Amino acid sequence: MTAEGLETEKKYDVGADAALPDLAAIPGVGRVGEPQDAELEAVYFDTEDLVLASRRITLRRRSGGADAGWHVKLAPEPAAGAGRASEEAPGARREIHAPLGQADVVPGKLLAHLHAYLRGSDPVPVARLNTRRTTHALYGDDGVHLADFADDTVDAELLQGAGQKPAAESAGREQQWREWELELVHGQPEVFAAAAEVLSAAGARPSAHESKLRRALGEAAPKAPGPAEPDGTAATEGGVKQPGGRKPGKKWPASAVVSAYLDGQISEILANDARVRLEEPDAVHAMRSATRRVRSVLAVYRKLYGRGAVGRLRDELKWLGRILGTPRDAEVMLERLRTHTGKLPPGEPADDVKRRIERELGTRLDAGYRKTQEVLLTDRYFRLLDDLEDFRDHPPVRPAASAPARKAARKLVGKPVKRLRRAHKAAALRAKDGAGERPGMELKDATAHETALHQVRKDAKRLRHAAETVDPVFGKRATRLAKAAHKQQKILGDHHDSVMARIFLGKLAGGPDLPEPVAAAYGSLLKREQKNAAKAQTKYRKAHRKSRKLVRRGVG
Repeated sequence: MTAEGLETEKKYDVGADAALPDLAAIPGVGRVGEPQDAELEAVYFDTEDLVLASRRITLRRRSGGADAGWHVKLAPEPAAGAGRASEEAPGARREIHAPLGQADVVPGKLLAHLHAYLRGSDPVPVARLNTRRTTHALYGDDGVHLADFADDTVDAELLQGAGQKPAAESAGREQQWREWELELVHGQPEVFAAAAEVLSAAGARPSAHESKLRRALGEAAPKAPGPAEPDGTAATEGGVKQPGGRKPGKKWPASAVVSAYLDGQISEILANDARVRLEEPDAVHAMRSATRRVRSVLAVYRKLYGRGAVGRLRDELKWLGRILGTPRDAEVMLERLRTHTGKLPPGEPADDVKRRIERELGTRLDAGYRKTQEVLLTDRYFRLLDDLEDFRDHPPVRPAASAPARKAARKLVGKPVKRLRRAHKAAALRAKDGAGERPGMELKDATAHETALHQVRKDAKRLRHAAETVDPVFGKRATRLAKAAHKQQKILGDHHDSVMARIFLGKLAGGPDLPEPVAAAYGSLLKREQKNAAKAQTKYRKAHRKSRKLVRRGVG
């Protein structure tokens, strides 16, 4: 069994002989609890090249204290309302706990959060930390448990698996230090600012190290991967480092704006990897959407990069999207048809239809999830993650990529604008051809009009993703264009779902020796889907008319 929560804490370096501060003097603190002593032993795990540490992730098994067990701490999240963590409001870290179990076997549910980073490597012990801790609970005037103040004396030892040189040469090296931690319980981040003067007067200063492990690793602590700056300098910990906190803008080269967008989507893929493995709601959809965004953006900006690299990435992203699409499509259709069958007249025919739909789509959904779980453990998937990050960090740019983002993006985003306009015209021509819709048709027999509308949907999606990339460059104009494209994509997505539902229902309705009442129930569902498709087409025509001028202008 696992449990999780958010940890928001701030560490302070302090001398070994420093006197404990007057914690009751911290503004807002009404009472200080009695000191609680504990002896903690923690063994930290990582790969031999410290992949987890490079991503600001810690995996440890700790005995002693109230929260003994296995712990995974993910990278800090920015403080609420801030673009990055600050001294006044450090970022919260998501922390997942599991029981102690075996000393050398990481619990599977914790590994689910790490596979996307470990990528087939096995975590090994890299450091052992023994901590003598004295904790004081801080309560507000109203009795609320604001925070815990911990006075730690740490003995650290690097183990044989602690990275490559120089860390491996330091195996067995021991260190000792003292530090203070202030961790929120039910208090707000303002507690840190309130405590600053009292702790500073006692000789404490904000820690130079984010965690005990990074302090133990010392110079061997790795830097985080991430895209380069527009001037070519490397990014710092946590991903894209933007000078002065600025967002990518029109003065950045086009490739830097694309890299910043890709960084966000790669982060989405990595974050949802664990959610898919744990089969959390909407996780497959979120991961698939991020995959599609990357693929769309690579298509739009492909002329900025070497053709071979872009082509390989797009092919592999298409493969991953297809794998994720099987359970997602079954999930969408099952939810859709559950709603519709709920409106059938009660009785055995309706129950028979519901059972058949649940069985067929449930089997498809389960098989899709099993296949997805298998694929997410393959070398091919891990290579794709490596290649995506390598493309982001070291893009194979052509000379055109150094052009100012505003100039390059206007031209490149103009192409999906033209694609969408051509697709609109083709769909309108097909509609004039009078293509009808037939219940129970096979996919190969789908009408030319429906095929044309599906193309409009795909081109609207590409334009939406392209417009999203240039939001930092063109602002509201890009935002409006993305929203208009998204609206059409969403409407035509519902239309496409209706087409696929009719194909599925048609196959079930075409079964041999189907009782007449059951056939009538299927017929009712098919008619409902035909009406839904007609409504979607009407909505699409209206949305297209409203956005015609906006789409014609593009971002230029």
